Amino acid sequence: MTEQKKGGLLAAFIAVTTLFFAWGFVTSINDPLVAAVKKIFSLNYAEATLTQFAFFIAYGIVSIPGGALVARVGYGRAIVFALLAMVAGCLFMPVATHADRYGLVLVALFIIASGMTVLQVAANPLSAALGRPEQSHFRLVLSQAFNSLGTVIGPWMGAHIMLRGGLFSEGAVEITPAVRAESLQKIDLAYFILAAVLVVLVVYFWRSRERMANAAPTATGAHSSVLEAFRSRWAVLGAVAIFLYVGAEVSIASLMTNFLNRPDVLDVTLERAGKMTGLYYWGGAMVGRFAGSWLLTKVSAPRLLTIFAIVAAILCFTVTQGSGTVAGYAALAVGLFNSIMFPVIFTVTLERSTASTAATSSLLCMAIIGGAILPYIVGRSVDSVGLNTAFFIPLAAYIAIAFVAFSSARAPVVSVTRAATGTSH
Repeated sequence: MTEQKKGGLLAAFIAVTTLFFAWGFVTSINDPLVAAVKKIFSLNYAEATLTQFAFFIAYGIVSIPGGALVARVGYGRAIVFALLAMVAGCLFMPVATHADRYGLVLVALFIIASGMTVLQVAANPLSAALGRPEQSHFRLVLSQAFNSLGTVIGPWMGAHIMLRGGLFSEGAVEITPAVRAESLQKIDLAYFILAAVLVVLVVYFWRSRERMANAAPTATGAHSSVLEAFRSRWAVLGAVAIFLYVGAEVSIASLMTNFLNRPDVLDVTLERAGKMTGLYYWGGAMVGRFAGSWLLTKVSAPRLLTIFAIVAAILCFTVTQGSGTVAGYAALAVGLFNSIMFPVIFTVTLERSTASTAATSSLLCMAIIGGAILPYIVGRSVDSVGLNTAFFIPLAAYIAIAFVAFSSARAPVVSVTRAATGTSH
């Protein structure tokens, strides 16, 4: 490979890595939004977690059309279209808040997530093409470390803007139309900032679209039917693991702000709790992904995944049995052990699936709807049995993931090159 070619691949990889950061930022800003809409619209936990449902259901609906769009227009243009859709969703958010309609807030989130789904369908194969296939575990986990940087900054910024002033002012606050309007305007500000960041990325990728195409031409005929993946035992098991992982991660993140705010846990303000979610829960995932990149050079991927899933289950069990700082920091520590799960599940599945890479990847991307379904189930459980007890649901999810990981260690590897195509959460 010539030095010029290497330089082009590096520049393209850096550009794509900014997208990993961007969608981490966008996804995690939902966490303080859950706490914000819960109070502003007087919602119970199940209703508040519909924000995550509206967001993650897009993965189940848009993944296949998104793949068709990428095949038709190429990576660069598809990324630009996806970013523009996300900008449109951000700009629709003030329309929803001005109308004071929670249902329209959910529509705005679905539009944003639809763009993000196409973005991931386009960006991940592009990222995968920018390095040697045998380094796929390392590369995807490292890319997700930058995704995690976005998930640290997103909740911090969202909490700083949305969970202060208005209804969230310290002390008793009289709920008046003016106070509610102030809190709704805080949501507008957060999404205006997000839209501005995305516009910068639109301009950059529009100017770079030809370079992207030259670095990694779009594969033709690569979008096999997802139905093919259902005939592979490991594609299905991997999809179940992705469904449970994303559902558990998003469920815990959605509850975290309100959980830490409780007087019998850490008794901090909602703003402080939201910032702690970013710094410790998502920050732990970032640290774990950097560390995981190194650990994966020493420990097999299935074994490391098994260990991390078991520890995450133990931490969830700790939360169910106690309160105070032990429960609070145990919940936050789950983020550290979530760190390597998504990329390792994805690549381990691709290595063992007997279906095509495209079909397996499509099924795994669709399985991200776990982030829509499991949080709603957990929200219903919180309304019925309380926050601590509801952690039994992600606990069960991590035990199931550990079982899949342990089983994968004994399963034959079909092809290491299959692991070169992945996605990020």
